[in-house]
Amino acid sequence: MFDLMPFGRRENNLFNYFDNMEKNFFGDMAQSFSTFRTDVIDEGDKYVLKAELPGFQKEDIKIDIEGSYLTISAQHSDDTEEKKDNFVRRERRYGSFARSFDISDIKSNEITADYTSGILSLNLPKVEGTVPESRRIEIR
Repeated sequence: MFDLMPFGRRENNLFNYFDNMEKNFFGDMAQSFSTFRTDVIDEGDKYVLKAELPGFQKEDIKIDIEGSYLTISAQHSDDTEEKKDNFVRRERRYGSFARSFDISDIKSNEITADYTSGILSLNLPKVEGTVPESRRIEIR
C-alpha cells in the first residue's frame, strides 16, 4: 500500500542510488552554499537590483567590484549570554552570504546603493552602446 502513495520516493531506483552516492562522496553542495534572493528590474536606462538581507546591519554588507563583476557579501555574528543564578545560557549565530553579478554593460562608477528594512537596492545605470549587428553564419 505504501508504494501507491503519491510523491513517495522509492529508494530502490537506480537513479536514486547514483544520486545518493554522489551526495555522499561530494557532500550536498546546494546546502553548503548560502545565497540570498534578488530581483533585477529593467527600468529602461538602468537596472535596479534588490537583494533580501534581513537581520543584517548596514555595516555587515560589503559591495565590491573586481573587473566586470560586482560581488555583494554579508556576514554577521551574534553572541548572547544570559546568567541567572547557576544557570548559564549562551547562544551564537553566525552567517555569511555572497553573490556575484556580471556588470559588463553597466557604468560601474555610477552605481549607487541604499539599504532599508532588510532590502539592499542597487541602481545600475546602463552603458549606452550600439546594438550588436545581427547576421547569419553559413554552415559549410
